[in-house]
Amino acid sequence: MRELERDSTTENAACRRLAIVGRGRMGSALAPALTVAGYEVAGPLGRGADGCGADAVLLCVPDSEIGRAAAHIDVGPIVGHCSGATGLGVLAPHAAFSLHPLMTVTAEGADFEGAGAAIAGNTPLALAFARQLAQALRMRPVEIAEGERAAYHAAASVASNFLITLEAAAERIGATVGLERELLVPLVRATVENWARLGSQRALTGPVARGDEATVARQRAAVVQAAPELLALFDALVSATGALAAEREGTREAQPA
Repeated sequence: MRELERDSTTENAACRRLAIVGRGRMGSALAPALTVAGYEVAGPLGRGADGCGADAVLLCVPDSEIGRAAAHIDVGPIVGHCSGATGLGVLAPHAAFSLHPLMTVTAEGADFEGAGAAIAGNTPLALAFARQLAQALRMRPVEIAEGERAAYHAAASVASNFLITLEAAAERIGATVGLERELLVPLVRATVENWARLGSQRALTGPVARGDEATVARQRAAVVQAAPELLALFDALVSATGALAAEREGTREAQPA
């Protein structure tokens, strides 16, 4: 993958009429954002819309429905989807692009500014249009090759979806001793900020990183009592954290004195 620099080219200046198909969270968030960015947006439209009159159509539908939604579009407009894991072949025979905001979108919407955006296109024009959309939303476009999409999407899932699963586990254990979620929030925020600023190795703290096996053993026993269904997850995280700590020590030893 490679991040694409912001430019001011106008090869897609004529593609200003955009139809958005799909009334879920992504379509409902992108439609007003792109309207503010200066596009003439139709939608979000319901599934089965043909995008008639649009220069480009962006499908914000579940991955399993992209092909069916694309089949309703007459050949002519550029057609894109917002899936991070799906390639462009499902959009054939259209000139195709993809735009996947690297940002979580809730029912309340999303702020796309500053977020990454995975883009692809099967023609130079389609790729340029995907880049133009990303930049109009003030996102940072990164071109993802067809064979890299699964790894890209796995990284996104670990960073976002799995983080929520992890915090849910912490919340469940804490609830057994009266520790409310709100008290964990500042710790989580500080940890994420440290990771963003310092990187994973330098941000790592805690008993595993210190090699405090006695404390880790007491924690493990507490998990057995409080939430035994989380023991396998706890053990896996201890192992992975230990490996990261060992990697950090190896990096330190390799540095010149």
